[in-house]
Amino acid sequence: MEQKTTHPQSFVGVVVKTAMKDTVTVKVDRYVKNVKYKKYLVRSKKYLVHNPGNTVQVGDTVTIMATRPISKSKHFRIVGGKVDIRN
Repeated sequence: MEQKTTHPQSFVGVVVKTAMKDTVTVKVDRYVKNVKYKKYLVRSKKYLVHNPGNTVQVGDTVTIMATRPISKSKHFRIVGGKVDIRN
């Protein structure tokens, strides 16, 4: 029997808040197409992300990845900082 390797969820988002110790809030935008009108809309969601050492600042674009639960609402960690999404 073959073993399947699964890759955890990963998103690219912008840091919007750094007021907590070792935690940042990252806003992730996604495009969703309306079924009836066929119009694309921007939907966004905020995630609490583990940031050991407070290495990122507000406005940085970062890559986050799902991980084991770190606290009640923290289930993501920063994988890569300062990503250029324009390319």
